[in-house]
Amino acid sequence: MSRTVPYTGEEKESLRVALERHRDAVLWKVQGLDDEQLRRPMTPSGTNLLGLVKHLGGVELGWFRQTFGREMGPLPFDIDADDSSDLRVEPHESTADVLAFYARARAASDETIRELALDDLGTSWWGHEVSLRWVLIHMTTETARHAGHMDILRELIDGRTGDHDRS
Repeated sequence: MSRTVPYTGEEKESLRVALERHRDAVLWKVQGLDDEQLRRPMTPSGTNLLGLVKHLGGVELGWFRQTFGREMGPLPFDIDADDSSDLRVEPHESTADVLAFYARARAASDETIRELALDDLGTSWWGHEVSLRWVLIHMTTETARHAGHMDILRELIDGRTGDHDRS
């Protein structure tokens, strides 16, 4: 079942649920596939489902934690050495490792969302001052964008489409 953004809810709760809805879609896109299917390059650039999950974990930590001066914890990539390393799943990384990283990133991000007000400010990686509200909107669109990519990749793998199980 898919979450529904409250029709008359408070702003922060509505933004949080909108993000959660797309996070759920990301996880649904990887359910029921084996490791080979999750890692299978589906585009000339090598994009695959598991790599998109890893990327989303990294950007969540960057936006919700680093932006607000909070500890991010260890990252399974070095973006400074290779700016596509967050999209690539290395042979030694298991599916469970990547999903655990995404879960850790979500939990850390949720902590920031709970503890800060929408108007609290942080500094983006390019130096602009941004509010938690802006970060929530940005991460919701980023997650939705990649969930859409994942929808196409999943359809190419086994024909399954949509943003949640409708059964």
